[in-house]
Amino acid sequence: MSIGYPKVVVASENSTIVYFSERPCRKTSDQIDYTANALKIRLGEELIDLIPSYHSLLVIYDPLKIGFQKIEQEIRDTIGRWKASNQPQQSRIVELPVYYSPESGPDLQRIADHSGLSIDQVIELHQQTEYTVYAMGFAPGFAYLGEVDERIAMPRLATPRHNVPQGAVAIADRQTAIYPSQSPGGWNLVGLCPLGLFNADKRPHSPMQVGDKLRFKSIDRDEFIQLGGSDKKLTGEIT
Repeated sequence: MSIGYPKVVVASENSTIVYFSERPCRKTSDQIDYTANALKIRLGEELIDLIPSYHSLLVIYDPLKIGFQKIEQEIRDTIGRWKASNQPQQSRIVELPVYYSPESGPDLQRIADHSGLSIDQVIELHQQTEYTVYAMGFAPGFAYLGEVDERIAMPRLATPRHNVPQGAVAIADRQTAIYPSQSPGGWNLVGLCPLGLFNADKRPHSPMQVGDKLRFKSIDRDEFIQLGGSDKKLTGEIT
C-alpha cells in the first residue's frame, strides 16, 4: 500500500479498491469518473466490473487475463495522466423537475423551523445547488447527491417512515436523493419528482450515473400531474 492517496488495496483474488481521498468532494468524483472511463477503454474484456463510490473505485477483473500487478500499474498510470492533464472532467448535467410543497414534502415546515428560514427559502436553497452524483446504492436507481447547503442540512428521522412514495425528494445530513421506488425511508421529504428513475429494461437503467451533475427545477402541482405524477402520492401514500 502506498503512503497517502491514491491507495490501491487488494480486495479479493480478483478485485482491488482504489481510495482517492479521505472524504468525497467534486474533485475526487471527477477523478473517479475519469479513472473508471479510462480503465474501461484500456482494459476492455480484462475487466468484469467497475463500481464507483464516494471516494473509491472497486475494480473487478478476470484473473485468467490479467493480474494484480498489471491492474495496479494501469490504475496508477491512469491517475498520473489525470493529474498531468490538470483539466476538470466534463460531467454530464441532468435536470429533474420537482414539485415542492407541504403536501408533497411533509418535512419542509420542520426544516424551515429548524433553520430559521421560510419554506420558500428552503426550496430555493435546495434547488439552486448543482449536486454531484457521488454513489448509487440502497435501492436500484437510488443516487446519493451532495452537497446540500449547510443551512438546510437535517439529520435522518429518529423513526423511519414505513412508506415513502416513488419520486420522493429528500435530505439527510448534507446529502439529498430521490427515492426511485416506494420503500421505507428515514430521510426528510421536501418534494416529489414525477419522472421514473429506474427501468431494468433500459440501458442505462437510471438517468443518473456516478460523476454526473444534477440540478432540480421547481414545478407546480399542475405540471407535476402533466409530467406523470400521481394524485395518490399527494393524498396519503406517505406513512
